[in-house]
Amino acid sequence: MKRDRTRQADRGGAPSPRRAGCGRALPILALLSGVGYLSVAHAAFAVTLENVLQTTLEKNPVIQEAKMGLEQATGQRLVFRSVIWPRAEVGVPAGVQAGHRAGESGVKGFAVGRGSLEQVLFNMAVPPSLRRGDVEVLIAQQQLNVAVVEQLHAARLAFYAALYNRSLEAIREEQRQKLEENVATQKNRYEAGLTDRSALTSATVQASELVSQIQSAHRAYREAQLQLTEAMGIDPAHSSLPEPEGELEFVPMRVNLDSETAAALQRRADLKLARLFVRAANEDERIIAADYYPAVAGNINGEYVPVTGIHRQGSTSRTQDFIGSEIREKAAYTWHVVDNGKVGGAVLQARAARETNELTCRKLEANVTRELSRIANELEAIDARQRSLSAASAAAEQSARAVGENVASGLASPLEYRVTQNAFLKTRSGLLDAVYQHNLAIAEWDRATGRYFQFSDIPGSR
Repeated sequence: MKRDRTRQADRGGAPSPRRAGCGRALPILALLSGVGYLSVAHAAFAVTLENVLQTTLEKNPVIQEAKMGLEQATGQRLVFRSVIWPRAEVGVPAGVQAGHRAGESGVKGFAVGRGSLEQVLFNMAVPPSLRRGDVEVLIAQQQLNVAVVEQLHAARLAFYAALYNRSLEAIREEQRQKLEENVATQKNRYEAGLTDRSALTSATVQASELVSQIQSAHRAYREAQLQLTEAMGIDPAHSSLPEPEGELEFVPMRVNLDSETAAALQRRADLKLARLFVRAANEDERIIAADYYPAVAGNINGEYVPVTGIHRQGSTSRTQDFIGSEIREKAAYTWHVVDNGKVGGAVLQARAARETNELTCRKLEANVTRELSRIANELEAIDARQRSLSAASAAAEQSARAVGENVASGLASPLEYRVTQNAFLKTRSGLLDAVYQHNLAIAEWDRATGRYFQFSDIPGSR
């Protein structure tokens, strides 16, 4: 079995972008810093972290749902923009006219062509409606961004968890085999009368204790695989579980807290989404408040009557009947000069929603500095812990090897052998945990700084 290895190297270089289609706006998947793994033999369904992220971006059901939401927002944008377009109606009433009136008799058929065209000439709701439609699409885009970040981050954590638990299971299995060899040795010594039964029992119990720990690590590994299938949009009933390729490794990371904080405030998708909610609430308030101002609309009505002598509905004299084809133009305005509280109440509700969104946005922005500072401190603490455990693991390995040789030559007791093996197991497990926590911290750093991907601003995407 391969031993856990760590590699120290400076992080640098720009990540290679990967694109995935999404309507007119394309999310760019940027491979993150701190991604470390070593090549191993391919399994039935071996995947690298890059494969996991790309498949998640393409097939994850949550991301697919967010993409459909973007299409819906495009349609909603047309609804907001419809306020500026003219409205035309065409109708052809037809029927049979019967009955008697002075100078007329009999039954006659009729058909009347009607058309109307109405155009808004002045309305204070038009500018905010146009802006609100654009913001609706931007909100859907950023909601897609947030969904992508969350799902890619979950897939990355599941990938690291699978690597960690698989390595942990292998370490414990290797240790169990060594303790089983010690049990065999103690059994031979007991059968030869060189030791009592308590030594054999102690060695057997100590070897058996690792069985439950191995099973626990194996269950955790399977759970991580299931989480990977969920993130990647794979049905485990019709496909084998993904087998993560590689091993965890330690890559030291240097961070500039000030510059990263400034960049995170500009590129994090959740912050952009919060700011867009503020803009949307502000435009909603303006649209509602437009009812305080007059609205002017132009209207053209036309009627085509192919025959004469047709009565209008509800007419009582010939002067009210259709005389012939006609076209009428008019302009009218309405002004809501007295508010019964309906408009004012709606404005207050929209204003409260806007202020709530502004408060939430400010809280998120203020939390960025604290979150990045916390992760940076964790990275420093894990780095120190890794260096300490690396030295301790090397010393424990040398001690375990020396005691093993002494046990074979009869210079050390089996108890000393078990003690040194336990110490070696703890240091190796602790070192693996430090490497695992380091990779998790880097993933959290990339999420908190908005490095998973950036939404491409394509001209004409609106």
